Amino acid sequence: MKRTGMRLATAVTAAIVILLALQQFAWAHCDTLDGPVVRDARAALSAGDVTAVLKWVKPGHEAEIRQAFDKAVSVRSLGADAMALADQYFFETLVRLHREGEGAAYTGLKPAGHVAPPVAAADNALAAGSIESLIPKVRQEVEHGIKERFERVMQTAAHKDDSVEAGREYVEAYVIFTHYLEGLHNAIESAQEHHGAADDGKPQDGHAH
Repeated sequence: MKRTGMRLATAVTAAIVILLALQQFAWAHCDTLDGPVVRDARAALSAGDVTAVLKWVKPGHEAEIRQAFDKAVSVRSLGADAMALADQYFFETLVRLHREGEGAAYTGLKPAGHVAPPVAAADNALAAGSIESLIPKVRQEVEHGIKERFERVMQTAAHKDDSVEAGREYVEAYVIFTHYLEGLHNAIESAQEHHGAADDGKPQDGHAH
């Protein structure tokens, strides 16, 4: 039962990842003011302890984060305006180095509310400690994506030999449909392989958002 649940959670996670990629969401989860990186940064600044945010950066960036944190904490005591500036400075430094550690470009902090819906749903499920509300949403999105692309292939297939243009429309629809399914399959396979590697007791480096 435990293994079945694990596979299901892995498949759901993979489906979320591929949905984000295929729908080309423009937002980066960890770049937002209400994302997990900034959320931990707020807590660290309030507590006066940098420990909670160090997990978001690579070891090589730890010294820089500690230094930025100390500067922010020292400035925060100078008043409300100074606190706002210090917090923003620390948020930007932390997110920039986190993104750098992922090999991703830093394009600035995004306003709150810019987390992509599938990722927000995943975070809500984690906060609630239950995946039950997430599974139907992911299943619905995946089913809709498959059906929509399948129907387009069937529509264009009826006239694919009528002209070169009609044939090209069919080929485009066919490629989109098969690549969508291939992407889902590859994401699930990749997630399962990664999960299996994590189960072998060896530490795993990095993560993606």
